[in-house]
Amino acid sequence: MKLIVWLWNPWDKYLKTKHNIWFIFLDYIINTKEFSEFKFESKFKWEISNGVLKWEKVILLKPQTFMNLSWESVKKVVDFYKINLEDIYIVYDDLSMDFWKIRYRDKWSAWWHNWIKDIIKIFWENFKRFKIWIWFNDKYEVSDWVLSKFSEEELIDLDTSIFKNTYNLLIENI
Repeated sequence: MKLIVWLWNPWDKYLKTKHNIWFIFLDYIINTKEFSEFKFESKFKWEISNGVLKWEKVILLKPQTFMNLSWESVKKVVDFYKINLEDIYIVYDDLSMDFWKIRYRDKWSAWWHNWIKDIIKIFWENFKRFKIWIWFNDKYEVSDWVLSKFSEEELIDLDTSIFKNTYNLLIENI
């Protein structure tokens, strides 16, 4: 069983923001692939969806905590479903990457991502990472930029090209 975790901030005011681009990607997966709708479970602090990729059961996890507390949900789902650490995939954004880039690594330093540092404290380095662009416009403060919403045109571009490429990369590396 594989676990794919998207780090994000779950509240309505953060929906469709640049920082939560991968939440939008999750909607793409469950709407175009054979995955269940997300189910909220408050005692575990998660929303979870199940499906199959490459003939293996996969859990998609959306932690229902602030991003820097995501490790709580990840730890609970790993313990509950007895998932092997090498079957954990963490997806998160990065301002320092080039526009539209995606990087996959079996192991990677946390660099400046405090929430990845927290997950490393729990799971050591024993999880895989997808580090994905979140371009930056230097006319903004970083927090203002990442919490700004996508335009409708940007959302269409995401759905038609970026998400398809991301999904294919994900499948290749699982």
